[in-house]
This record gives sequence, C-alpha cells and structure tokens, in this order.
Amino acid sequence: MSQIKNLVNQLIKKHRTLDPFELAERMGIIIVYEPLGSTLGYFSKQFRVPIIHINQDVSKEIQTFICAHELGHAVQHANVNTTFLKRHTLLSTEKIEIEANTFAIELLLPDEYFNEKNNTNFTIYEAIESYGVPTELLILKNLDGKKLAL
Repeated sequence: MSQIKNLVNQLIKKHRTLDPFELAERMGIIIVYEPLGSTLGYFSKQFRVPIIHINQDVSKEIQTFICAHELGHAVQHANVNTTFLKRHTLLSTEKIEIEANTFAIELLLPDEYFNEKNNTNFTIYEAIESYGVPTELLILKNLDGKKLAL
C-alpha cells in the first residue's frame, strides 16, 4: 500500500470522516472562500495558522476536490506555501502537486467504493461527478497495487 494511501487511511480512522472540509476543521485548518479568478485554490500558513484558500466562484463539487487537494498539501507539505492550483496545472508533473492530487484521490475515492462486496450501485462516474475529481487524475488511484481502469 502506498505511503500516501496509508496516511489518508490513518486520518480517516483518527477523525472518522472522509469529508475534506470536516477533516480540515478537525485538524484546525481554516478554510477561506474568496474570488481567485482562474486560480482554483492554494494552501498557506500565516503566523503558524494553516489556511486553505478556495475559489468561491466554482461549483461545490470542484470545491470539494480543491479542499481535498489543498488538505493534501497541508498534511504532506505543511511548511511550504504551495503554488496556486490552476485549471491548467492539474496535470502538473511537480512532485508535491502529484502527491497532493494522489492524497485527494485516495481521500475522495476510497477503495471501498470499488470493492465488489460493496452492494451499492455507486459508479466511478458518479464519484467523479460528486467530488469534482478530474478524470485525468484517476490514473493516480491505486487499488491493491493496480491502477484504476475505466
């Protein structure tokens, strides 16, 4: 199991939620909604206070993905003020952006959603739609050493 998946699972277990907004709140991370133009969001620390900035002008579904992505930065890169997450940088090859995207994917699309024993009719496409997950990032989802195939 990947290191990031382990980290996500530990946080879910400790805080008993998959919701990135609730996780941030329980971890003492402030979420600020503001007009950011083409920027979707970013993570910063001001006077040791962690803050997730989210574009107020995008859909709630996209805000969910942004929050999960920036939470990934807050957890994995706590002492780095991250670059702005823009629409055209979602597929960044920069290591910290890949790590934050992987964190978001593992948080928003837990393995249970893909478990054959799960008797729900929830599909990967509904997950993508519900949580604003860009389809291009699904390649980051790791299921028992296998990449997710659509």
